[in-house]
Amino acid sequence: MGRPPILPPAEAYALWASSYPAHAHNPLMQAEERAMLGLLPDSLRGQAVLDAGCGSGRYILHALQRGATRVTGVDLSPEMLARARAELGGARADVQLRQGSLTALPVDDGWADLTICGLVVGHLENLAAALAELRRATRPGGTLLCSDVHPIGHALGWLRDFKAGDRHYAVRHTPHLYSDWHAACAASGLRIERVLEPMLDPADIPAGAHFDRTALEVPVALVFQLRLPA
Repeated sequence: MGRPPILPPAEAYALWASSYPAHAHNPLMQAEERAMLGLLPDSLRGQAVLDAGCGSGRYILHALQRGATRVTGVDLSPEMLARARAELGGARADVQLRQGSLTALPVDDGWADLTICGLVVGHLENLAAALAELRRATRPGGTLLCSDVHPIGHALGWLRDFKAGDRHYAVRHTPHLYSDWHAACAASGLRIERVLEPMLDPADIPAGAHFDRTALEVPVALVFQLRLPA
């Protein structure tokens, strides 16, 4: 079987949204989520949380479970926002869902105490522009938690692929090296506090799965805890 068509993110998620659950649904996402949740404060009471590129709402749900007072989810895809509304159970006073780009977030300057951006920045070529906008939306002294597919995966030919109907597709993805993150954070005045490179847990691999065995020997995600100056 040949390589699937690679689609721009908006087109891809319009197709994917109807079957995209609000939880980590593959071993890479499970590894990424364990690392991200390990950095997420146990209590978010009194906190305003922004989920930039919220998709179907998995990190919105985690923020609410940890007591976040206000949560705003932003996504480029109206279809994914509709999926998030369904997963969240309709209208909630403590959650706002808004359509917008990672480089033009529809929130006020310094709105968020904590901004989460999970597995999204690889959909943009310009990492520096994305981090600058995430910084703008976060208060002075606030925290950013960001993750992306590890660039080693791109080097090994991995795709962010999915099935819609009876066809396979992949989402366009740009690898960002650690040096790219370092330069983009320096340009935006963000301090890198922690960097995690989670590995797959063999227990997450379904029995009989066909996959690149090298994936068990390399990190599959880059996860950053970033801090704004106070």
